[in-house]
Amino acid sequence: MSTHTLESPAQFAADGSAQGAQPTQPVQPVQPAQPAQSSASDQGNAFAVTSFVLGIASIVAGWTFVAPIVGLIFGIISLRRRTAERTLALWGVWLNAAMLALSVLIGIVVVGIFMLSVLGGAFSGAWV
Repeated sequence: MSTHTLESPAQFAADGSAQGAQPTQPVQPVQPAQPAQSSASDQGNAFAVTSFVLGIASIVAGWTFVAPIVGLIFGIISLRRRTAERTLALWGVWLNAAMLALSVLIGIVVVGIFMLSVLGGAFSGAWV
C-alpha cells in the first residue's frame, strides 16, 4: 500500500492515483445582482412614459401651463438618466415644449390685445 500526500487539487487531478477520483470542472464565479442599476433604469423608463403621457394629455385636454412644465422636467430627467425609452422621452420633451411655447404665445397675444385696448381707449378720448 502506497501513501501519497496531495499538495494541491491540481496535482490530484494530474496524478489521478486516488481511487474513485472524478475529474473536477472549473466553478464559475457567481455574479452579484445589481438592483441599483435596474431600479434607476425603471425610474428612467417611468419618467419617459410620464413625460410622453403628459405631453399627449396637454395637447388633447388643452392643459397649457403646469402639466407641460412637469412633463418637460420628467422628460429631461429621463434623458439625463440615459433611459432605454429614449424615444418616448424625446417625444415627451418635444410635445411638452410645444405646448408650453403655445401657452406663452397665447399669453403674449392676450396681454398685447389687452394693452392695445387700454392704450386705444386712452388715445380715443373716451377717458376724458
